[in-house]
Amino acid sequence: MRQPLTIPLHPAASPARLPVNGKRFHIWTIGCQMNEADSSKIAATLQEAGYVSTQNEREADVVILNSCVVRQAAEDKVAGKLNSLFQLKRDRPDVSLVLTGCMVTNQHARLRERFPHVDLFFDPSDFGQLEQIAPEISSLSDDLDQLPHYYADGATGNSSISAFIPIIYGCNFLCSYCIVPYRRGKERSRPLTSVVTEVERLVDSGVREITLLGQTVNAYGHDLPGDVGLAELLRAVDAVPGLDRLRFLTSHPKYMSDEIIDAMAGLRSVCEHMNLPVQAGDNDVLRRMRRTYTRDYWLDRIDRTRRSMPDATIATDVIVGFPGETEAQFLQTRDLLERARCDKVHLAMYSPRPGTLSARWHDDIPAEEKRRRHQELEKLQERIQTEIHASKLGETFEVLVEGNAKGRWTGRTRGNTLLHFADARNVSGQVVPVCVTETSPWFLIGEPAPAFAPA
Repeated sequence: MRQPLTIPLHPAASPARLPVNGKRFHIWTIGCQMNEADSSKIAATLQEAGYVSTQNEREADVVILNSCVVRQAAEDKVAGKLNSLFQLKRDRPDVSLVLTGCMVTNQHARLRERFPHVDLFFDPSDFGQLEQIAPEISSLSDDLDQLPHYYADGATGNSSISAFIPIIYGCNFLCSYCIVPYRRGKERSRPLTSVVTEVERLVDSGVREITLLGQTVNAYGHDLPGDVGLAELLRAVDAVPGLDRLRFLTSHPKYMSDEIIDAMAGLRSVCEHMNLPVQAGDNDVLRRMRRTYTRDYWLDRIDRTRRSMPDATIATDVIVGFPGETEAQFLQTRDLLERARCDKVHLAMYSPRPGTLSARWHDDIPAEEKRRRHQELEKLQERIQTEIHASKLGETFEVLVEGNAKGRWTGRTRGNTLLHFADARNVSGQVVPVCVTETSPWFLIGEPAPAFAPA
């Protein structure tokens, strides 16, 4: 779960610029990249209607919270933020408070009772509901590719380098622990031409890296007419002149086909990085999770990826302490991670989400045991990442520079590894060849190749 972020000012809108309609807005976002992309669409919609973004919620006329419920901690943060806005609403009754995101779907009545100071609740991606508090948007296009892209990465604040583009909404899987399908609905793919048009507009505006998004991104196209799938979309986007890097997430192992892997390996812009959540390494646990694949199938997809792209980096997700998970089953997960040697593992301790199938079951793994298993896998992964990164000492990688912090430039390799380096020149937004001089489990440190000259 990514930390809360606020949508920064579009480069064309400075704090001194007056809103066309005299109104300002503030967006607070928590959760996945899909939420961040939704917040971008909200920001684009409001700015096109004449509103101006502000980082200060107390000076905003509209305050929008985009929520997440994937874990209890995320929902608690949203509730805390909503409660903190009660005083703002009392001081300024004219301010419009809005809640959207996964916390809202099928929960409108309960939320109105719990947070009566909120003016509008609308389901994720149901942007038309904004007309209730911003009637100025009624004349705007409702197609993503027709609106500017105001998203900026919360870690860097640089809106001209990378962007997230949703290509499929919703999820048709019903994993027993996951609330997302109940909150975002069935899968709905955007037309291929709409996605490509949006990519072209972003690249023309200076964006160099695109990440295609979906709850199950590699299910893209199955609901569209004709023979359309993620591999075809990757080929179409790769053909856009000026695009340097292309990524996609999050994928489901069931749909990670040979065709997609071959497209990744053969296309110039597609980065050598696979994000493929496994969640558990024991087949019985996977069956209770309703994940629809076995550990051997997941390993086969990883092996197939590495055969096609020997330098590919692998990221995955794992849940420990799922109801009924025995010590032997946990050790199966540990064994799988030891064998797979992923470059990144996102670890989470199981927590029941109301409304899911597993929430009806006895949460029988004590909290301290969940923490022990979590910590054991953390230590394992730290060792693996230490070894993987140590092997990169002396190698040179292309780094897309995202920003500068504490006197060092920072960016990511094509394999999505964080790399820091010092350079007195302005290299923001450029691709810099960097030789690795120091390593750690979490990032690399290096220096620009001697022959590099900024553009």
